[in-house]
Amino acid sequence: MTPTDHHLAHLRPDTWAAANRRLVRKALAEFSHERLLAPEELGDGRYRVRSDDGTVEYRFAARLLRLDHWQVAADSITRHRGAEELPLDAVDFLLELRTTLGLSDQVLPVYLEEITSTLAGSAYKLARPEPTAAELARAGFQAIETGMTEGHPGFVANNGRIGFDGEEYHRYAPEAAHPLRLVWLAAHRAHSVFTCGADTDYERHLAAELSQAERDRFAAVLTGLGLDPADYHLLPVHPWQWENKLSVTFAGELAARRLVLLGEGTDEYLAQQSIRTFFNTSDPTRHYVKTAISVLNMGFMRGLSAAYMEAAPAINDWLAELIEQDPVLRGTGLTVIREHAAIGYRHRQFEAATDRYSPYRRMLAALWRESPVPSLAPGERLATMAALLHTDRWGGSLAAALVQQSGLAPEAWLRRYLDAYLTPLLHSFYAHDLAFMPHGENVILVLDESGTVRRAIFKDIAEEIVVMDPQAELPEPVRRVRADIPDHLKLLSVFTDVFDCFFRYLAATLDEAGTLPEDDFWRTVAEVVADYQDQVPELAAKFERFDPFAGTFPLSCLNRLQLRNNQQMVDLGDPAAALQLVGELVNPIAAHAPRRR
Repeated sequence: MTPTDHHLAHLRPDTWAAANRRLVRKALAEFSHERLLAPEELGDGRYRVRSDDGTVEYRFAARLLRLDHWQVAADSITRHRGAEELPLDAVDFLLELRTTLGLSDQVLPVYLEEITSTLAGSAYKLARPEPTAAELARAGFQAIETGMTEGHPGFVANNGRIGFDGEEYHRYAPEAAHPLRLVWLAAHRAHSVFTCGADTDYERHLAAELSQAERDRFAAVLTGLGLDPADYHLLPVHPWQWENKLSVTFAGELAARRLVLLGEGTDEYLAQQSIRTFFNTSDPTRHYVKTAISVLNMGFMRGLSAAYMEAAPAINDWLAELIEQDPVLRGTGLTVIREHAAIGYRHRQFEAATDRYSPYRRMLAALWRESPVPSLAPGERLATMAALLHTDRWGGSLAAALVQQSGLAPEAWLRRYLDAYLTPLLHSFYAHDLAFMPHGENVILVLDESGTVRRAIFKDIAEEIVVMDPQAELPEPVRRVRADIPDHLKLLSVFTDVFDCFFRYLAATLDEAGTLPEDDFWRTVAEVVADYQDQVPELAAKFERFDPFAGTFPLSCLNRLQLRNNQQMVDLGDPAAALQLVGELVNPIAAHAPRRR
């Protein structure tokens, strides 16, 4: 088998058909949730959606759950033109509904490319051996991380990765689980900025991340060119970024020796779900490394801003101290893995030509994030929170498997998880006006040996947190995280980011598995919220102002953002202004509000 054959082996009629069925199911479910589609009821739990011109229709069975969640049965979907039944094809689906979905002539081709890439990734996963959900629930941290098959639960085009070719997909996609070594550059100190947490410095940090032999080897490259190593910072880069961008786009910097290629490091890494973040498998106690990569994925070019990296360690130090000093947060067991050090390179010519949000300013930067491994107590293990939404190809639920392994009643297992995850989010909001981006990939769960959640670890701090008080007194380097958010949007950090974008799927997954009816799920969530309110009576006025038991809340739509602009979904200078709000959702915990209210 030639290399080309190997890279195409997953593209078979059976895997392609299965991938299309899965993606059409997701498109029907999520576009209906966002009210882009309005399925017609046919009776007996069956529905249909018609194409723009009315000549094609999709018929399917579905259950409509809380938060307007469409639990579509994938095997039930059929596509018809008159009396003819047609095969399911996700690209055809989008073409047939392009007007309904609001896909412009400019956005449509790029979106179709993202959809096709997402299908190819799904076909790859379907072609490889897959552990059952129960087996994966007992697996190690990185086996779980690379075993995820869905990606973001809400976005339909969630694995575009435009920029990877077929060979690069097999080398760099997280599901490929292919170990790699990072490329190291020397960046002249006149053009690069290194910052770190208060408990380290440049020399100590690099000594912990690179062996003496590696540092000597890199220094020898510089001295061999007649350069002084003391004039340079060492900077790790993604191999794809080096090969496809830096070696060409930064050619002038290389020619002038402002950048110098040093070679590969020794340690091996695995890509995480976020593509550009790497876990050190040679020494799991060493830091993650997050790198810039100019690949378009899910509405953004996945670069890293040199300017943003400069303040990252200070923001992380501030947040870690806030958690340590707050008894409620500390009591939940919450920790963060700090972005402990960061480096960015400033290309003067691109900076002169662009604004601060341009992808051209996000091409060469890196940060080091603490590993969670050294913090584990005996008997503890790690799992990405995204795993709770994982179902295997046979329909088995990883979350249901964890519940079963734990020996606890489903409500008791769920309560342990909510105490570790939801309570710190509530307290951060109500006590500190602080919101995270707490989706499944940004949270690591610490489990005991039986699969019960002990505590949560939040990550991806510097670019994701926001203090929703523009007057908050913060240290100067941290003030960047302040934002002026309108009051009516603030609680969406819980309602949208937690309830709609994560709990909606988890409730449906546990309900579908027969583990926990969705009403019991939401009643348990309501109990956690009410118990938190009882714990902090001094915040009563804040609860009146931002009522977690409000009857409804605005529906904020993610796919609508991507369908409108899949090159940059959000104006990074004013993210709240970009929200796509369409009507209201009934708050699933409102019916379970405590009687005292």
